[in-house]
Amino acid sequence: MKAIKIGTRVDIYNDAVTTYNELPARSYIVRFAEMTGFYLEEYSNIQVKEDKIYGEHMKKVHKVLNAYKKFDRNLGVILSGNKGIGKSMFARLLSEMAVREDIPIIVVDQYIPKIASYIETIDQNVVVLFDEFDKTFGDIRPAEGEVDPQAALLGLFDGVTQGKKLFVITCNDIRKLNDFFINRPGRFHYHFRFDYPSSKEIRTYLCDKLEPVHYNEIKSIVAFSRKVDLNYDCLRAIAFEINNGENFSNAIRDLNILNLAQNRYNLTIYFKNGSPMYIHNLNMDLFDNQEIKVCFSVLIVGFWISDSEYDIKNNCSVITGKKLKITYDEDYIGEEVRRIKKLVVDYLEIRKIQEKSLFYTV
Repeated sequence: MKAIKIGTRVDIYNDAVTTYNELPARSYIVRFAEMTGFYLEEYSNIQVKEDKIYGEHMKKVHKVLNAYKKFDRNLGVILSGNKGIGKSMFARLLSEMAVREDIPIIVVDQYIPKIASYIETIDQNVVVLFDEFDKTFGDIRPAEGEVDPQAALLGLFDGVTQGKKLFVITCNDIRKLNDFFINRPGRFHYHFRFDYPSSKEIRTYLCDKLEPVHYNEIKSIVAFSRKVDLNYDCLRAIAFEINNGENFSNAIRDLNILNLAQNRYNLTIYFKNGSPMYIHNLNMDLFDNQEIKVCFSVLIVGFWISDSEYDIKNNCSVITGKKLKITYDEDYIGEEVRRIKKLVVDYLEIRKIQEKSLFYTV
């Protein structure tokens, strides 16, 4: 039997009770019981099972841990970006490295009123990981009279708490984060934004994951990725199907990778005897099986996406002039029309507009 006294209260436990001066360096998850309140439950150790880490994950993990050692207060890190592009991988790498350095991991996967006060009582160096914070805290609407869940954490993140903590937030939609989180390096020193893999990174990944006999499929997959944003989850699934004998065109029809978004493109038409003409920010569905018509001034260009070829060097799709249907808007007359009719079309370039970077370039 073990008798544990807290203040004037004494609780009786069996001999399985073990006491520690500090939390051992392993993973825990915050839980709550109606009768006894908050407690930590041992969590299956967070491990990275991948043989190879792509991108600059390890470099930035070391950057965070080195900064944490030098900070004399809490350190905050935001990991944002769409699903499946590396946030969870980064969090697992960071957690694994932290445990190796004798720092426990505390996972918060749900909003519980007064959870900030509970975390404040942990008086030692720990990593506190808020997974999918935009869902667990950003989507919660407080009851009447209650503080907003995100606002309730501000004091915790500000650093006036016991112990020095490394707070890590993963988030898909940064628009759901409280305004006092973004552009507040005093609270969150780092904000790592995760983007979709580039064509070069995709080729590297596929060369690693595909059997050599299937390397002929890589060009088609890279070309497809310039029309549709593919994350590493998608690439893993595609590689699995191709290694099992499917060709890419058949595999993509059965996978859970759907055409739900209307993407925007910049179009440029080049001439053999004149300056190019442009259309910017055009909304197009490159998987619609019908002729597309676009208007460059009085020049009307018709084309089928199936006639396009992917230009690896220039990272865009190209349709040769021979495959374009050229007509003119006959409602216009004058010298400008006559000039344009003399132009000899060389090719059409279709370039997907990439998501705007959220960071400053100096």
